Amino acid sequence: MKSETDRADDRLASLAVVLPLALAGFVVAAGCWTLFAVAGLHLRAELDLSNFQFGFLLAMPMAVGAALAVPAGLAAQKFGARRIMLVCLAGLAACMVILLTTDTFPGYLVAAGGLGLAGGFYSAGLQFVTGHCETSRLGLVLGVFGAGVTGAGFNYYLVPLFHEAFSWHGVPLAYLIVLVLIIALLIMLTDPKDAEADPTAETSVRVLLHRMQTRRAGQLCGYFGVVAGSFFALALWLPDYLSSQFDLPVDSGARLAQWFVIPGALAQVVGGALSDRFGSARVIGRALVVCLIALFVLSYPPMTLFIQGVDATIRVEFALPMPVEGVFVVTLGLAMGCTMGSLQRLVIIENRPVAAFVAGLLLVSACSVAFALPVVFSSVNHWLGIRSAVFMILFLLLVGCLFLFARENRRHEREHLLHPGI
Repeated sequence: MKSETDRADDRLASLAVVLPLALAGFVVAAGCWTLFAVAGLHLRAELDLSNFQFGFLLAMPMAVGAALAVPAGLAAQKFGARRIMLVCLAGLAACMVILLTTDTFPGYLVAAGGLGLAGGFYSAGLQFVTGHCETSRLGLVLGVFGAGVTGAGFNYYLVPLFHEAFSWHGVPLAYLIVLVLIIALLIMLTDPKDAEADPTAETSVRVLLHRMQTRRAGQLCGYFGVVAGSFFALALWLPDYLSSQFDLPVDSGARLAQWFVIPGALAQVVGGALSDRFGSARVIGRALVVCLIALFVLSYPPMTLFIQGVDATIRVEFALPMPVEGVFVVTLGLAMGCTMGSLQRLVIIENRPVAAFVAGLLLVSACSVAFALPVVFSSVNHWLGIRSAVFMILFLLLVGCLFLFARENRRHEREHLLHPGI
């Protein structure tokens, strides 16, 4: 019979195989998920799309991802996480085939909806990695898996590169080849028993919600949804914003936007590791404060101030230079990434028996916000005519998130750390 040490060593060895494969799959899935963040700019010119059509095309993968998140998590518990991961990757490969063959807006809209399967992969993959992880490493492992969002940054390189050499339509072919490779590696290198199906697993949402610490878990999922949804929506919006704000070519704006996505995605590892060491609440609070400082600066639009002097009118121009704005965009990405990694660890560690279901709830909340925000950004841009209004909207959202989180965390500490009546 194996000792506790031997079992821990076996689990660590298994994690060494499972985590890189799950991470690679999520990197590719995230790249597919946000493909239209850059390709959509070329598609808008090709099909002469309106602002509403463009915003809807960006939001469609998020909407479908939100719809699939919980069902995919429940299916992962009942039929096995590995099987659901493979189904999602196969569905994404089918979407790449559609993108290679269609040339109409409805066809692209169908493909955009299919890209939401990346959300199902997240729910199943999170259960896949947590099943092979010790609690002491949970924050770090979840952060590493969540860092797969860096795949979204690949589009900022791939689409301009392919567009200059051939056409952006070559990108779906590249993703199709990589997806087939990842599917083959998952089949060959993982044992189906690693994610053994549990036919008796509970699939009733009402029962699972009852098993969770319903009030606290729901609030934490809401906070995660606001932060992660804002991150995804801003990642989708930044290429268009930067190219318009600084009068840059679309490809240059896309390359600049990756300095928000990639550092933010990698910062989830830092946020999870810091939470393992110092506690999630402390990391979340400080990271949100940094987010607000960056958003406050970025929200100011270029302005001209006229001062009536004694002999003449003095004109003062105020506008952030592109390098300075870039520094604050990177800072914002890093702070949001730390917040996401810490929030993810906090809610999973408190509800580990239903990790896949909670992962689905996290994704539902994030995708719901990410679906709504691009449409809101387009509308506010049209009505106000101020591009930096997107940062004003995010500032207000995160102020509310920080206030509510601080209040809820203080209440939670009083209930669990102090004597009754104090």
